[in-house]
Amino acid sequence: MLRLTACVALLALTGCSQVPTAAPFAFDETRVRADIQELASDRYQGRLPTTEGETLTLDYLQKQFKAMGLAPGNGDSYLQAVPMVRHTTASANLSIGGESYRYLYDMVMNSFTAQPELTISASEVVFVGYGIHAPEYGWNDYEGLDVRGKTVVMLVNDPGFASADPAKFKGTTMTYYGRWDYKFAEAGRQGAAAALIVHDTQPASYPWLVVQNSWTGTQLGLAGVNDPHPTVEGWIKKDAAARLLAQAGLDLDALSAQALQGPTHQPLGLEAEVQLSQTIEHATSYNVLATLPGSDRADEQVLYTAHWDHIGMQGDEIYNGAMDNASGLASMMEIARAYAAGPTPKRSVTFLAVTGEEQGLLGSRYYAANPVFPLEKTAGVFNSDSTNIYGPTRDFTVVGLGQSSLEQYLLPPLQAQGRVLSRESNPGAGGYFRSDHFSFAQKGVPALFAGGGREAMNDEVAASRTAVMALMQGCYHNHCDTYRPEWDLRGAMQDIEVYYRAGSALANDDRWPGFMADSEFHTLRPAL
Repeated sequence: MLRLTACVALLALTGCSQVPTAAPFAFDETRVRADIQELASDRYQGRLPTTEGETLTLDYLQKQFKAMGLAPGNGDSYLQAVPMVRHTTASANLSIGGESYRYLYDMVMNSFTAQPELTISASEVVFVGYGIHAPEYGWNDYEGLDVRGKTVVMLVNDPGFASADPAKFKGTTMTYYGRWDYKFAEAGRQGAAAALIVHDTQPASYPWLVVQNSWTGTQLGLAGVNDPHPTVEGWIKKDAAARLLAQAGLDLDALSAQALQGPTHQPLGLEAEVQLSQTIEHATSYNVLATLPGSDRADEQVLYTAHWDHIGMQGDEIYNGAMDNASGLASMMEIARAYAAGPTPKRSVTFLAVTGEEQGLLGSRYYAANPVFPLEKTAGVFNSDSTNIYGPTRDFTVVGLGQSSLEQYLLPPLQAQGRVLSRESNPGAGGYFRSDHFSFAQKGVPALFAGGGREAMNDEVAASRTAVMALMQGCYHNHCDTYRPEWDLRGAMQDIEVYYRAGSALANDDRWPGFMADSEFHTLRPAL
């Protein structure tokens, strides 16, 4: 575990910032629990964007922000419209080399085109390794290959994770090239008609059940955004992919080992047939913004983000999303109450509850492309996505630790709590690319995703932590992600205070954090 207890080399470029003296605010666990319980109740129907669940969520958030005395963040409105398209797959059939693959059990497929009925015929199938074109790493699985109109099959994650070789990409820390959204987009840029990622639980960091729950039912896209997509994209289960390759006389394990050695592609001598039927509807969802104008430099912003959405309902099952992300949303609201009750900072502070995170960071992507407040005047972003429900910890986990000098602002409040920074336990899961802060990092705004930790504060917490973890096992994107009275939110309350005090320090500072030299985003806003 990497620990930073002072402004050491990683953060010394900008120096330590002192947290200003502020009137004490009583962070209230009972209030945070009440917010979580409300937002994760069945009444909200799993908070799927563009449904009645959204209407109720927007109403609740606006009433809360208004009661705090925070101003509307978008002119005279708390809302920012986000135009969306709903794609709902009615049926999907895939046949390769004459063998059929079952929807849900062997594969899932969707389309983000404007066509309700889709047919792909006699599409040559090509294995394209990891499906990556990364010039800075000297890697191009598509080099010399024309995949226009073809069906590409690729491995999940990136070669660094699979090889654990620190000389490849970032070793066991996933790069953005390992993410599914990059892989589908690159396949689209290359002209592929269809793209399938081979699901493997460890490098994907979640089981097939998550794919089933998250990639079926209504899928949302941003209207008017020409993201590159193949005509059809989806996932194929590992054992189904092994059967597919066996038809071509190839072995999945052997081909995966070959893909680790360097860029690779292999025509399979098979053809794919795809039929997909979908309904397409245009709808509008909303981000929610509330702001506290700064006293001296109101044109400069410190931003707090949390996504309000979850994945809705499947049949009679409600996917309440209590931890993901009613808990993060409740945490952000408690931080907002602290700002509203305390002294006005020099920079403005804005609270942004975004839509469509579960569908591909849609709300934050839309805001980053259409900012209400200029991104070049946004000093930093503090993102909350799920909360520590397992009790107080000695450490505080920063996902993607070392990305930016924004991390320095965490140190004084952590030191006051007797805690230290730590890196996430599984950097190969690519957590830095999986929540809303990433939409801002891509635009050059330093953005943090942090909270919780792995080292229990004492033996009593360790025991209860084990019990709550067992209670929540397998609940990510599942119907068992519901509020539990057994949750120990003492750690969450610690983290809320850290985020508040760190953001307050930044909001009263005159410096601008930037990305560190080894960050992918360093050239966009370097740490000085």
